[in-house]
Amino acid sequence: MQKPLVLLALGLTLTSCASFPAAPKKLLVVETTTGFRHDSIPTLEKILIQLGKESGEFTVDCVQQPPGRGAEQAAAIKTALEELSPQSLKNYDGVVFASTTGDLPIPDRQGFLDWIKAGHAFIGIHAATDTFHGWPAYLDMLGGEFDHHGNQIDIECVNQDPKNPATAQLGKSWKIKQEEVYQFKKYDPTKVHELLTLDIQPEVRNGTRAAGHYPVAWWKEYGKGTVFYTSLGHRDDIIDADPNLKNRVNSVETSQAYQAHLLGGIEFALGLKK
Repeated sequence: MQKPLVLLALGLTLTSCASFPAAPKKLLVVETTTGFRHDSIPTLEKILIQLGKESGEFTVDCVQQPPGRGAEQAAAIKTALEELSPQSLKNYDGVVFASTTGDLPIPDRQGFLDWIKAGHAFIGIHAATDTFHGWPAYLDMLGGEFDHHGNQIDIECVNQDPKNPATAQLGKSWKIKQEEVYQFKKYDPTKVHELLTLDIQPEVRNGTRAAGHYPVAWWKEYGKGTVFYTSLGHRDDIIDADPNLKNRVNSVETSQAYQAHLLGGIEFALGLKK
């Protein structure tokens, strides 16, 4: 009679240890701007939602740019950004700044940084470094500040960390036919973990491109939180893999690689992949 009891106990133990799918993480995507507004922001929104649905790993809520102009729009932006209040942020695991620009009227700046430090994710895409130029603590959190860019140009990114989920599928280097490439100030490579860099200047001067070290994407720890930033994402045909996209210059394969880069960075920042 003892043997069945042992088997029954074992069966109960196995049942109690069964694993269940984790609930999807929740991302808040901020698309508001008070400076230059990129035409590719709606494309970023579409692809971020698509990546969340296809992976099943996260859901996306969006803070979109309110319509209108002048004081009316400014007031609407301030209302929309109440989503970044400490109370509202309790509902999210990470925030994405999707080519935001200018000084955004978020309700509690220090509360926002404290929320990231407490163990949450911050994902910055392209013009996120062209945001809050007068807020040193934000730029310190992000790891760099946009300085300028030249004409769109062909680049070959050097993969500095092939094991990171954001760069694991890119090989030793990644060629892009055309992109607007940022150069930065207030950037210290010793304070971040570099993911993608250039070893040649991303703009032509006097007919040449000088050798050097130019950051493209990185991640960093911020308190208990994780920050991921990629400067790539200016052009629709880098973000969107639709083969019928109008005026496509970059290949569909480039867009697919970019989406893998973005998804891997999000997964890493959210702690879904190590």
